[in-house]
This record gives sequence, structure tokens and C-alpha cells, in this order.
Amino acid sequence: MRTVACPVLPRLEAMTVTSPYADALERVPVREEEVGILGSTTRYWDYGEPDAATTLVLVHGFRGDHHGLEPVVAQLDGVRMVSPDLPGFGASTPMTEAAHDIQGYGRWLQEFVAALDLGGRVVLLGHSFGSIVVAGSLAEHAGEGAVAGDDGGVGAGARPDAVVLVNPIGQPALEGPRGVFTRLAIFYYWLAAVLPERLGFALLRNRLIVRVMSITMAKTKDAALRRWIHDQHDRYFSAFSDRQVVLEAFRASVSHDVSEYAARIPEPTLLLAAEKDDITPVAAEYRLQTLFPQAELVVIPKVGHLIHYETPVDAARAIERFLRGRS
Repeated sequence: MRTVACPVLPRLEAMTVTSPYADALERVPVREEEVGILGSTTRYWDYGEPDAATTLVLVHGFRGDHHGLEPVVAQLDGVRMVSPDLPGFGASTPMTEAAHDIQGYGRWLQEFVAALDLGGRVVLLGHSFGSIVVAGSLAEHAGEGAVAGDDGGVGAGARPDAVVLVNPIGQPALEGPRGVFTRLAIFYYWLAAVLPERLGFALLRNRLIVRVMSITMAKTKDAALRRWIHDQHDRYFSAFSDRQVVLEAFRASVSHDVSEYAARIPEPTLLLAAEKDDITPVAAEYRLQTLFPQAELVVIPKVGHLIHYETPVDAARAIERFLRGRS
């Protein structure tokens, strides 16, 4: 593992559309680093004070990168936050020793956390597709205990102290309130796979399709916030390395959900759900809560699948309350 020279980091205030969270984010110290995991050069951003007692490891959603969770990062105080780009997305190269599916990403997450040798309390946070990655990774290692190094750091096979799942995918995607859109997405990715490489790649990055997706998911009535959300999707939603990676990850995203792993996750878990989520309705999130050995559910009103963009302050306060209750 090595620190990457990064004299100027791209920050939110430099974007075409001004971020409402730019000032808060600017106050958070950040270090950009990279580590080799399963053949992937995984880039990650290390926010906050490195000697904080609690470290949050953040796993972003499908087709996103670390930028998506920065609004939540900007609202959290007193914790260290490590936010990688998933292999094959953002600035991280694809894995060469594992497929880009739940099993592969789960193994990558275990090795990523172990490679950082984190001390103190470690909490895993996954958003959307990241919630499946986190849940799948923990379920695959349900019988393992924490392995601490001589310096108190966390080693391979370790269990986190707690889990936070934001907009968790709590049921099969086709059963969501907008299952028809999931079916359209399946057709879209199938078409991108069967077309010649150049055409398929162009279809996956089509700006009009990205904008339709963004308009569908955004629930806020604030015009300025909507413009910024659309700008974020324009900038980062197509930051994947190649067609194969995004197709593998999409198949994983619609083939699995958190409910199949919940019973094997004994750690205290916070589920941050949205009142207007089009992918997993609130009723399904209440059912999901009952599947965990110990889980708390917080429902944020008037927001959909973009809690991290539209209500990051509410999300951060819920996370802080959850962490204080387990300190």
C-alpha cells in the first residue's frame, strides 16, 4: 500500500453545478491512496482524522464511485471514513483474480479492510448495491471471529463492530414498486451486451438514458438540488472501466438482495430506508429488519433512493445516534 501524490483533489465546488455540501466537505481532511487487491489497483479516499476511535468503511452503489457518498462524509464529525472506488469503477481498475459479482466483491471487501490494518472500532457502511456487497461479504464469513494484529489493527477474517446499510436492497429488484423499470433495465443491459463492443459501450454511457434515470430517482422539489444531482450522475455514473465489468455488476445487482444474507449477520445493524424508494418499498424494509438478529430501522421521509444526495444531514445524524448507542 502506498500514498499517491495528489496535490489537487477534484472537489465538489469545482463542478459546473455548485454543490450544496461543498463548504462542509472542504473542512474535512482527505488523503488519496491506493492498494492492490485481487489484481485491482483500488483507489480510496481517507477522510477525517486518521487516529479517530471509529472508522467507517464506505461501499458505494452500482455505477457510482466515492463521490456519491461525499455529502454524507461532509456531515460526519469525529470519525475516520475510508471510501474506495469499487474495482472497475471510478479510479479503481478491475479485479483480475475474481469476478465482479457479489462473491468477488465480498472477497475484495474482506481483503481491502484487512490490508488497511485498521485499529479501533470498525463499521461497514454500504449504500444500495453496496448494501448487498457488505451483506454478502459478512454472510460468507459469518462463522469467523475478529483477528487482531499485534498493534491492535484488524486482520484478515475480521468482523466489524457494527453495520450501516443505506437504501438497502431488501427484496428482489423485480418485486419493487417499479419492477417494470427493472425489466427495462435488464433489456437495456442485455442489448448493451449483444451489440458490438463499441456500440454497446456507447449505449451504456448514453447521456440521455443516464438523465432519465436521474430524473426518475430524484424526489426533491428543490430545483437547484435536482440540477446538482443530475450533474453528479452526468459526471460519475459512467465512470466504469469496460463493458464486461458493468454487465457483471448489473447481473449481480438484480440477482441478489440483502434479505438472503441478513440472518447470518450478527452485528448490530442500522437500516436507513427511504419513504419513497422506488426499488425497495418501506414495507419490505420493515420485513428486512426482522430477518437480522439485531437491527434498527430508521425511515427518512420525503426521499427516495438518493438519501446520500438529498438528505445526507438526516442520514449522518441517524448514523451518529446509532454509533453513540454502541460506544
